[in-house]
Amino acid sequence: MARTPSPTPSVATVIKAYAAPLLLLSLAILFQLVVLPRSFPPSHYDVLRVKRYSSIEEVKEAYENLSSKWDRGVEVPDTNDFIRIQYAYELLTNPLWKRDYDLFGFDEQLHIMHRVREQYAVERFSNVKLPLLHADVSDPGIEAFNVITSKDFQSVFQHSNPWLLQVYSSGSQQCAQFFHSWKRIAALLNGLANNGMVELGEVQLAAYLAEKKPTGRLFFRNGLPSLVALPSGCKTSDCLVRFEGELSVDAVIDWFATTVLNLPRIFYYSKESLGPRFLARSGSHKVKVIFFSKTGERATPIMRQAAKDYWNYISLASVLWREEEFSIWWNTFGVESAPAIVFLKDPGVKPVVYHGLFNNSWFLNVLEQNKQQELPQLRSLSSKELGCDARGYSRAGNDIMIWYCAVLAGRKSLELDKMRETMRRVQDLLSKSHDSHATNGDLYSETAAIALRKKRLTFVWLDGETQKNYCFFYLNTETGYETCGPRRVPTDVPKLFIVRYQRNTTKDNMKVEKKPKNIWDFQLEDIDPVSQLSVTYNGSAETSELIKWISNIIEDGDSRNLPFYRVKSPELVPEDAEPIWSRGQQGILSRTIGMKQKTLGIISQINDYLGDPRIGPALFLGALMSFGGIWLMRNQPKRPLRSSQPSQANKEDKSRPRARNRTRDVSGRNLPPSITDLEPEDAYQMPLSDSDSDS
Repeated sequence: MARTPSPTPSVATVIKAYAAPLLLLSLAILFQLVVLPRSFPPSHYDVLRVKRYSSIEEVKEAYENLSSKWDRGVEVPDTNDFIRIQYAYELLTNPLWKRDYDLFGFDEQLHIMHRVREQYAVERFSNVKLPLLHADVSDPGIEAFNVITSKDFQSVFQHSNPWLLQVYSSGSQQCAQFFHSWKRIAALLNGLANNGMVELGEVQLAAYLAEKKPTGRLFFRNGLPSLVALPSGCKTSDCLVRFEGELSVDAVIDWFATTVLNLPRIFYYSKESLGPRFLARSGSHKVKVIFFSKTGERATPIMRQAAKDYWNYISLASVLWREEEFSIWWNTFGVESAPAIVFLKDPGVKPVVYHGLFNNSWFLNVLEQNKQQELPQLRSLSSKELGCDARGYSRAGNDIMIWYCAVLAGRKSLELDKMRETMRRVQDLLSKSHDSHATNGDLYSETAAIALRKKRLTFVWLDGETQKNYCFFYLNTETGYETCGPRRVPTDVPKLFIVRYQRNTTKDNMKVEKKPKNIWDFQLEDIDPVSQLSVTYNGSAETSELIKWISNIIEDGDSRNLPFYRVKSPELVPEDAEPIWSRGQQGILSRTIGMKQKTLGIISQINDYLGDPRIGPALFLGALMSFGGIWLMRNQPKRPLRSSQPSQANKEDKSRPRARNRTRDVSGRNLPPSITDLEPEDAYQMPLSDSDSDS
């Protein structure tokens, strides 16, 4: 029977089949004709018709040949062409500009050529005012400092502090304009980071700090000056951090402090938001510090470092000073002008205000003096520092045997604030007693005043709700729920108690013998090393009565031989969660470099790859391979289909078992019966006693 010819495919079918290779071919042509020429525009050497990287003498010779033709009238150049040639000549005959252009393609004065072309667009080339570029303006002689060369760059990695490096060129006008800002940046980072300058003539070092395109070409994406940071512990180029923002002091400092130093920001608040968003949200255990600024500039790195170091003690905020708001700040905090710093401590305590400019050392000194409240809070962080911990020692030193801690415990309430004010008066009266006589003629205050002066007595307050276990441990009474734990009753009753701490010198001097530990030894290790006894005050809230009671407790505790009572006291609960900047630098992103910066980075990488000349040939090769593969698949001869008649299927099914049997017979023909699964010739079935055959 004659074979029926296959129908001819339509044009639409063919196009659909070859859609993928056609798309690859179109992309290859588009890349080669449009994208690639934009990535590789004609160089200034091409304009002068000389080979790339020609010497200055060769450039001058090429320019003289062209100008001689113009002078003789052999050629009359177009104005735009003349400006391009003149610009290339002036650029490539300046040694510094030519070096920067040859090494990294740096051409910062290109805007001048575009401006001149617009200015003389309708005039003859002879009317163009020459020279186009002025070397005396662009080469001011930068007075660089902390210059780093390739020889001493290895020492940069040996410092523990981070580094901020500026890559600059001596022939760059932009670098000269940025120099004064750089000095300001270096001064602000002094003490927190090292700084240095790398001249572009240090080719090996500049190449190490430059970016690299997929083709291997070195470049600086944002031109010069280029700022590169080496975080602490950085040993390779993979951890370099590049600044890509605006070259201003504020932007650079904020980027470096946030991204590299991992420092928190100090936000600005208005008169409406300062109360609800800062004062109300800051913990009651922290001192509030408010900076009043006239300029509105960001906090310096030293201030942000202080905010990080003193995070457990203080909360910082900034306010922009406006003259129309003078009455508000004067009546609220006593601020009369800016700049100023305000310390807000205990409720009811007058703010501490400092006016005028300040330096870093003065600021850190004042911060250390005012980090605690007037009546400090007993906290997990400050218990040993205050001398109110059985695992520590007195503030007076390690030689003191007995010391005391007066603790005012209670839930945060108006009653607690009133009692805190009373205890502050007691502390103030005792601290101002300089002679042997008691304050206000009270002889009983002498003992307490001497103990406070010698740092054997400390006044603190305790948050009974947050530190409920610690509070119940010392106020284990039926009325303890009025002071400790969550509020269960409408009344809050603050309680005052004194803890007497005593060290056992005989026990400290005993030699500890190493013995196998058992369960009892582990129990003894949990006991605090310092003995402690507590007494609760049940009298009136009068200042004189409180001073008298405290003096009696101290006098009795110093004179009597009280039992050495050791016990395991509860741990104080931390008031604050772990700050975000302590979770590791890699997990922190500045808000200015969030998703926007990531998106810009991806776009920049795509643009870098679009300039790779290997993409076009790769697309062409992919299109050809795709064309060939599809053509082979479409032109393969079609195999005849198997018959589906039942008779043929039955014949094939019958032949298959015989073939399997032949294979099995051949494979087991010469095998012993013991190692084959075939039935031996002399085999028989052994009858069983309980089988059906016996029955």
